[in-house]
Amino acid sequence: MARIKGGMNARKKHNRVLKMAKGYRGARSKQYRIAKQSVMRALTSSYSGRKERKRQFRQLWIARINAAARINGMSYSVFMHGLKLAEVDLNRKVLADMAVNDAEGFAKLVELARTKVA
Repeated sequence: MARIKGGMNARKKHNRVLKMAKGYRGARSKQYRIAKQSVMRALTSSYSGRKERKRQFRQLWIARINAAARINGMSYSVFMHGLKLAEVDLNRKVLADMAVNDAEGFAKLVELARTKVA
C-alpha cells in the first residue's frame, strides 16, 4: 500500500494562515513562519480588544454623563446616587445618549435626583 505524505495538509494549514495574514506588510503576509507569529498575536489582541472595548464605552458614557450633570450644577456621583434613590433604572448608555441628544429630559432627571438627595 502506498504511503501518504502530509504535504496536502501542510499546504492547507499554511494557506489558511497566509489568508488570515493578507494585508500585512512585507514578509508578514508572504512567509509562513513570520505570518503565523503575526496572526497569533493579532488573534490574541483582537480577543483582548473585544473585552477592552466594553470598558472604553463605559468610560465614555460616564464622562458624558458627568459633563452634562455638571452643566446642570451636580456632580456625577451625586447624580447617580439621586437616581438610585428615585428608583430610576436607566443604564449609563441611555443616560449618556440623553445627555447628548435630549438636554431637556436630562435636566429633568437632574432635578429629580436633586430632590431625592436633598
